[in-house]
Amino acid sequence: MKITKIKIKTLSDKYPILIGSGIIKFLPNYLKDNSINFTKCLVVIDRKVPKKLVFEVLNKIPKSKIITHYFHANELNKNQKNVNKILDILLEKNFMKNDCLISIGGGITGDVSGFAASVYKRGLKFINIPTTLLAQVDSSIGGKTGVNTKDGKNLIGSFYQPNLVISDIKFLKTLPKREIVCGYGEILKHSLIADKKFFNFLDKNILDVLTLRSPFIDKAIHKSCLIKKEIVEKDEKEKNLRKILNFGHTFAHAYEATFGYSKKLNHGEAVILGINTASKFSLLCNLLKMKEYNKIKEHLKIAKLPNDIRKYFSIKNLNKIINFMTKDKKNYTNDINLILLKKIGSPIFNKEFNKKKINSFLKKELIN
Repeated sequence: MKITKIKIKTLSDKYPILIGSGIIKFLPNYLKDNSINFTKCLVVIDRKVPKKLVFEVLNKIPKSKIITHYFHANELNKNQKNVNKILDILLEKNFMKNDCLISIGGGITGDVSGFAASVYKRGLKFINIPTTLLAQVDSSIGGKTGVNTKDGKNLIGSFYQPNLVISDIKFLKTLPKREIVCGYGEILKHSLIADKKFFNFLDKNILDVLTLRSPFIDKAIHKSCLIKKEIVEKDEKEKNLRKILNFGHTFAHAYEATFGYSKKLNHGEAVILGINTASKFSLLCNLLKMKEYNKIKEHLKIAKLPNDIRKYFSIKNLNKIINFMTKDKKNYTNDINLILLKKIGSPIFNKEFNKKKINSFLKKELIN
């Protein structure tokens, strides 16, 4: 059995990410190898994770005092109220700083759990077991935690690195296709901002990746994690370089918020739409050449990925989208801060645009 190990080293902490299929059965070994000991353990579990896989994890946790908390993970429940439910359990059971919180689920479960771990007694041991492709290639890496508010996505949060991340590919085989597409959006984003060769690999093997064929999915996950590792290690707190990881996300978060975080558009689908929108805006701003833009556009079309905002929004949604973009956490002025592309593998950040220009651009996109 092949286990790939990636070591993340930031200024605040260091921890391993373990990637492989069927590797969760070695959980006791991973805890021992990384000197992770605890007396009590709270396991926060996404209700959508198959019970068989949940029990497989629970049976591998050392016979400490295990408390389980099931969480209905969706964007509407990614809020302070559900963080408080976790904190109440930790307080009631008198968890100590050397005890542990384990997350089993997708990115929402990991974000909520990680945020709770970061604020409980200013830091509790945290193990992340991401069960979706999106979480394995993105949210489980780099220590970003947070919750949504009525004003937008991830506006309240913290940077808090986990002690251990275990990405078992076996979990992915239980996911519906829509969830795989959701995670692929982040893999594609990583290739576009950092590695044209990786984009070419995805372009050639897109169907094999989306159907989770080995070794294609393994390579896609590993390479995606390596790209994020390199960026996070250089800029843990998103002061500069790490901003490029938000490519497509300013548009994407506004699209999600406009739908009220409903099932009509999940995060990964919004990111793919955002990637297409940001690429088109890069072309409009004479940053990205038409040939490069067409490669991205054709990739989305061949893979049958979301690529037309008119299928989701109309002109009546425009003001709402712009309003959410002006509240985005990456903005430092009244203008809107965007990450754009100069070419595939070469992003540009800290580009600010007044909302009138973006309004005019989106208006044409929604009408044409």
